[in-house]
Amino acid sequence: MKTKISAFNSVFFIITILNNLNYCHAFLEGLYCGQDNCYNVLGVTRETSKEEISRSYRALARKWHPDLHRGDEAKAIATTKFQLIAQAYEVLRDDESRRDYDYMLDNPEEYYHHYYRYYRRVYAPKVDVRIVIVVTITLISVYQYYASNSRYKEAIDYFVTVPKYRIQAKDIALDEGIWPTVTSTSDGKSRVKQRGPGNKQKLKEELKQEEDACIRKVIEDKMNIEGAYSKPSYKDILWVQLFLIPVFIVQYIYWYARWIYKFDIKKEPLGEVEKHYLIRKYMNLSEFQWTQKDPHEIDEYMREELWIRENFEPWKQKKDDEIRAKLAENPAYKRYRRYMRKGGPGQITFLDD
Repeated sequence: MKTKISAFNSVFFIITILNNLNYCHAFLEGLYCGQDNCYNVLGVTRETSKEEISRSYRALARKWHPDLHRGDEAKAIATTKFQLIAQAYEVLRDDESRRDYDYMLDNPEEYYHHYYRYYRRVYAPKVDVRIVIVVTITLISVYQYYASNSRYKEAIDYFVTVPKYRIQAKDIALDEGIWPTVTSTSDGKSRVKQRGPGNKQKLKEELKQEEDACIRKVIEDKMNIEGAYSKPSYKDILWVQLFLIPVFIVQYIYWYARWIYKFDIKKEPLGEVEKHYLIRKYMNLSEFQWTQKDPHEIDEYMREELWIRENFEPWKQKKDDEIRAKLAENPAYKRYRRYMRKGGPGQITFLDD
């Protein structure tokens, strides 16, 4: 009988020790309030509201503020206590942090999981990711506009200085009646004649400035600059492109369905636009590259009926052979081939000679 009682007491003692170990294990050094219970530090319970927690924190903070204590030892104790109170308040005032802390108290055995949840929240970005994305896209859009506008002005400044384009712009201005003269300005208003010394030179300078402004305006209005130096358009801005993505998707679906219906199902003949598209597709050219081609080249493609794959393949092979033949006769290309046959550029190796 005594043996059974002794065994029962031993089991009860072991269970009690394990329970105490689990309870101690619930508080992890370096997490939250360390080996202290954040609720006990603030003198509250798990059912306490956020308002009551705030009131308790303010009362304890006033009591343990280091400036209110005299002496080095008392100030050191107050500093440690004040820091622990502040840490407990930081843990319990935030709903997510408090929820993680309660989970740790209820599940002390999930040791590594508690570390993961704690440091994930501590080192997570404090700023809303959506705000970061919006600000980034806005900055890129602003940079796009100003960079495009700067390149466009640079191109206009260059064309204004080229005599060929200045003469053409002047002829256009004369034909349209907007060229400034001694008696009229570029906007058609009569010029007021001024008398007195120095007015003649002043009039010449004023006339020269108006002529330059008129040439610039004609070039901006009449010259079609494409590519990287083209005139800025709101459609090229990233924000606008993102908003137009659904429109582009709908347009593509409509275009693709129309193509299948007209040319695959109904077997209608291809139009000129569709023929150009197929040729451009076979040549792997973008729409901009296609628009930069000489009209005579495009006419040649149409005469060769290159929108038909069976006609395009031999035509492309022929062009490739012509290019290789020209390169074979090019002295610079010959020198390059001899250079490559001799080993090309030197290489650095770590092999012993």
